[in-house]
Amino acid sequence: MAGKPKLHYTKGRGKMESIRWLLAAAGVEFEEQFIEKKEDLEKLRSDGVLLFQQVPMVEIDGMRMVQTRAILSYIAAKYNLYGKDLEERAWIDMYVEGTTDLMGMIMYLPFQPADTKEKNLALIIERATTRYFPVYEKALKDHGQDYLVGNKLSWADVHLLEAILMVEECKADVLSAFPQLQAFKGRISNIPTIKKFLQPGSQRKPPTDEKFVAFVRTIFNI
Repeated sequence: MAGKPKLHYTKGRGKMESIRWLLAAAGVEFEEQFIEKKEDLEKLRSDGVLLFQQVPMVEIDGMRMVQTRAILSYIAAKYNLYGKDLEERAWIDMYVEGTTDLMGMIMYLPFQPADTKEKNLALIIERATTRYFPVYEKALKDHGQDYLVGNKLSWADVHLLEAILMVEECKADVLSAFPQLQAFKGRISNIPTIKKFLQPGSQRKPPTDEKFVAFVRTIFNI
């Protein structure tokens, strides 16, 4: 029996958080090796285990995988969360790219200068409510099914729930005009593996605060 996947990253959300979400949704237990100081990252680089000198890095099935998208695609395919055919996979990819764009805006918000944060926060809410959420709301309404693609839980659903919760941290009532997404949030949050991940004490990481921003700047020289 293969060992648990091992995740190499800082003790925060960043680009690893979606990987944690997807593994948790698939019911896969994983270990984490945290980068706690600059020397930890330098050791990974000098040991030659980071293909492009960057994390996230996940040890899984005898591989040391890097690049977030590649890792997520592998996990989704391995655990049957990537559709039944090429067409479903294409839809999952499109939906995931949308939520990736939205979550990327939120992920970088804490690292932006204080004088631009309010403007960028408003832009996140505007994009979420006019560009991204309407797409998912319409998809769920049009096909009348519980999930975005193929009426079966997929990577797209997991990613969308993660995005919804991140936007709600920015504006609690952001789903007020999206009844389909409100119902979707309730359904997906109650899937046993996901419900477990949402409980206190899980490997889900808290929102990025100023202390963590300062830590990340030290580790990655940004």
